[in-house]
Amino acid sequence: MAPMNPLLEPSTLPYGLPDFAAIRLEHVEPAFEEAVSRHAREISEILMRKAPTWENTVEAFERSGEELDRVTAWFFNLQGTDSTEEFDAVADRIVPRLSAHMDSIYQNDQLFSRLQGVEVPDDEESRRLHDLLVRRFTRRGARLDAAGKTRLLEINQRLSQLAEEFGRNLLADTRALAVTFAEEDLAGLSAEQKESYLDGDVYTVPLELPTTQSLQAELASPAARRKLFDASRARGATSNAPLVTESAKLRLERAQLLGFDTHANYVISEETAGTAAAARQLIADLAPAAAANASAERKLAGELAGLDGGADLDGADWPFYQARRREEELSLNEAELRNYFPLQQVLVDGVFHAANLLYGITVTRRPDLRGYRDDVDVWEVTDTPERGGAGIGLLLTDYRARPSKRGGAWMSSFVDQAHLTGTKAVVVNVMSLSSQLLSIDEVTTVFHEFGHALHGLLSDVRYPSLSGTNVPRDWVEFPSQINENYAFAPEIVRNYARHVDTGEVIDERLLEAVRASRQFGQGFDTSEYLAAAAIDLAWHSLGSEDEIPADIAAFEAEVLTEYGLDVEGLEPRYRSTWFNHIFAGGYSAGYYSYLWAEALDADGYGLVEEEGINRATGDKFRENILGRGAARDYAEAYRAFRGRDKDTRPLLLRRGLEGTQH
Repeated sequence: MAPMNPLLEPSTLPYGLPDFAAIRLEHVEPAFEEAVSRHAREISEILMRKAPTWENTVEAFERSGEELDRVTAWFFNLQGTDSTEEFDAVADRIVPRLSAHMDSIYQNDQLFSRLQGVEVPDDEESRRLHDLLVRRFTRRGARLDAAGKTRLLEINQRLSQLAEEFGRNLLADTRALAVTFAEEDLAGLSAEQKESYLDGDVYTVPLELPTTQSLQAELASPAARRKLFDASRARGATSNAPLVTESAKLRLERAQLLGFDTHANYVISEETAGTAAAARQLIADLAPAAAANASAERKLAGELAGLDGGADLDGADWPFYQARRREEELSLNEAELRNYFPLQQVLVDGVFHAANLLYGITVTRRPDLRGYRDDVDVWEVTDTPERGGAGIGLLLTDYRARPSKRGGAWMSSFVDQAHLTGTKAVVVNVMSLSSQLLSIDEVTTVFHEFGHALHGLLSDVRYPSLSGTNVPRDWVEFPSQINENYAFAPEIVRNYARHVDTGEVIDERLLEAVRASRQFGQGFDTSEYLAAAAIDLAWHSLGSEDEIPADIAAFEAEVLTEYGLDVEGLEPRYRSTWFNHIFAGGYSAGYYSYLWAEALDADGYGLVEEEGINRATGDKFRENILGRGAARDYAEAYRAFRGRDKDTRPLLLRRGLEGTQH
């Protein structure tokens, strides 16, 4: 008798936490093949039932694929956090198979007919689920003829392969281009930072996902800054360039096969923005003021650089002199400031404390539960006493940098909440921190990713497809971005910002400087973001194969010039060959969504400022935003929380773009 495969059996651990100690990579492919077969049988059983009803068709469809969800959640989560050649080889085999399997379901004429024929219950969540499923089937080719379905299947499989290959190439380049330094090259860094990079008798600095590397603001050596910046810009030039153009070509073909003129319109028709034109207009409206502000900042930083004999200021040195300006004008020393932000204090006394004040929830470490690595912690989240004090779900935190982890920071799920299936959320927050003493940006990111975690954990819906973060990209960033505001709110920051050596609470003068620093350099920050968003939309707004460029650098330069974002010395946050969000991460034609959601965040946080950080305001946000997932109309949900429609003026004020109209 063959031993049991742990991926094919429901976990007996609390909340369905995967039994990481029992699961090995060798379990994946046999479990995957069996899970696909079981899912196919479940679909066949739905089709064999006589009269289609909501229960025997829609709810049965929502329940189906439990084993497949379990296998893919384990595999893709661990591939992102600890990629190896063995993991990548398994991905090569199962990703195309998974794409083909899902296409075979969504292109099943009989299943689509049953779905269309059911009587939909008269409640908003059921109506929204039905509408979502009909659109999903249609967008996956259910209305195409046989030839169209075959071609769509081929396109989807190839796009899955390209995304997998792009991410793998980027990770390989990121590893290979990690920069080695002698200790004297690292002047400007703290002893604790240097120690985190020690690699034998040299210091190895891994690359971060964005173009501009955070250490460029701290390294005193111009040569060291240049070396790091040039390594960042070398990624993917050979390996990913052909994948970019092929992906753009296939995405365009798929969009037009499905009745859309561009991939951008195919994607954004499902977003709250509605049309690609609306997303492009957002960028066009904000770009002139952002670029003007960035140019002014560059001039001031260049004047400071001139004091040190600096000449033309470019992207390698701009962050350094921008940081010196900030220190000079605000009397703020970033290296010293890190001492007030030890990771565990930020997390427990900051992030979790804010969630308790707002939502009444409690987050407690569960040392009896094992994560997928020894340095991954497991936390249980429990509800308020007035709600019964029941367990809500589990949070895993994985913060340490390692070469096998893909860059960036993210939240994802092992288990989604759904009353239909009786499941509660198990989510993970991932970052790559080289130091346990955090920068201002890193503190903000910890709060940001926990905002996503809250979206999953506090979900309170019936159907898995509508749960938690299963919402449009330009809505999913709203909870995470509004959560950033709590990082430096007075009643939160004073609870966690204590000096690592003395325990002294951060003083008001320093705290004011920290708040001011978050508004410093907004021209640079906004322009580099808009430049990346413009590149994304430009690739995906091409309307014919003839328009797809062979010269990627020239194409990017043309896009930046068109929007007026060709600011001397300023690089887009991502260029195409290392733009993981859009070519491997599911954000194609959607990178604009961070700014779209920030308009909601800036306006929505105004209510918190009016009412205070308290349970009444928190419960309003939980009930209308966090708890509803995709089960409620998004505009109505925002009105229910804010009391009116969105106002973009707070965003413009925050970004220093008050003169801009949108």
